[in-house]
Amino acid sequence: MQYSFAARTEVMLSSPLHLIRSLANRESFISFAEELPAEELFPVSSLEAAAAAVISNSPTALQYGEPQGFLPLREWLSEDWKRTKRIDVGPDQILLTTGVQQAMDLLARVYVEPGDRVLVESPASPGYLQVFKMQGAVVIPVDSDQNGLIPERLLEQIERTQPKLLVASPNFSNPTGVLWSLERRKEVLDLCREHSILIIEDNSYGDLYFEKLSQREFTSLYPSLFALDGSGSGQGVLYIGSFSKTIAPALRTGWAAGSRPLINMLAAAKQLADWQSSTLNQRFLHNMLESSAFDIHEHIKMLNREYDTRLKLMNGLLQRPAWQDASYVIPKGGMFIWLQLPDGLDSLALLKCALGKGAAFLPGTLCYPDGRGSGWIRLNFTHPGRDELLLGMNLIGEAIGEFTARS
Repeated sequence: MQYSFAARTEVMLSSPLHLIRSLANRESFISFAEELPAEELFPVSSLEAAAAAVISNSPTALQYGEPQGFLPLREWLSEDWKRTKRIDVGPDQILLTTGVQQAMDLLARVYVEPGDRVLVESPASPGYLQVFKMQGAVVIPVDSDQNGLIPERLLEQIERTQPKLLVASPNFSNPTGVLWSLERRKEVLDLCREHSILIIEDNSYGDLYFEKLSQREFTSLYPSLFALDGSGSGQGVLYIGSFSKTIAPALRTGWAAGSRPLINMLAAAKQLADWQSSTLNQRFLHNMLESSAFDIHEHIKMLNREYDTRLKLMNGLLQRPAWQDASYVIPKGGMFIWLQLPDGLDSLALLKCALGKGAAFLPGTLCYPDGRGSGWIRLNFTHPGRDELLLGMNLIGEAIGEFTARS
């Protein structure tokens, strides 16, 4: 049978990530391409105890739940955010989702019409670009620098394109790892308020910071756009995130928080999509988070110490001769280094060579909606162990050496 797929499905099949993920299952393959945390740091024993407690407690744990998500977990998030992030939002303003990607997908379904203009911080997460292109949006990049989105460029695009929303990650943007300054946060929020543009704020990486600060101290210096907008009362920001980078991705538990009308509409769309995210996983999480034997904030401190060590190791490896003409800025947190290759090197051609050696990275072209980025790559430093970091960076360095030797 000849299937007649919708034209927009080409967006899903055109990415080299499909090949990278298939190769990543090989035992000797080392990937810096994906957005993966380190599985050896997952709190396995705490999850095991939580799962046993939840399943043995009552068979209702295996029953359908409410579409908005397990209420005790939403209450936990509400209290924790109030205490650590200065976000004052009620449980009824939180929707639990199957990760950040679903939160973005639901928003695109209910808010974006084909042809609508969507602004994205540039460069951007490949996942963002695919979601909005699938919905028929015109995705427009807005340039950023080491302080965040550039307000002058944002205003130019607002006046030129009359966009409907802006997607951004002020805390350790994917792929650049940039941490927006407080001034930039306020300027961007003010511009979007003035022009009635909804902001989707992805804080997936916001807890992964390497400065020696408490969460409250960090939040004071770098408040979320959502908090600056009144935690939903300003109605201009949808705040999304997940437990994937701090607990475990397989639990597939994320959230969207915003004004009640927005959350109610997203909850209605979620009922059509899958009725609810896994109540069982949400109960596991809640049991673990409430357990006296597990402290998520101490767990995150441990992650940050280890990831900081891996970042320093990668920085050291990037001082080797093969990388001497590359340029990058060491991020203060997150999971990635965004690196400009030596002049004349194409990221897709280099990837093909590196794949043959058993290593991979994300080519920069996947992070732009307009085909730019051929001279850039994204390197994940959190997933490979220390020995893998050393071997994988040597393999990619060999590939770079082969290209530069030819030139």
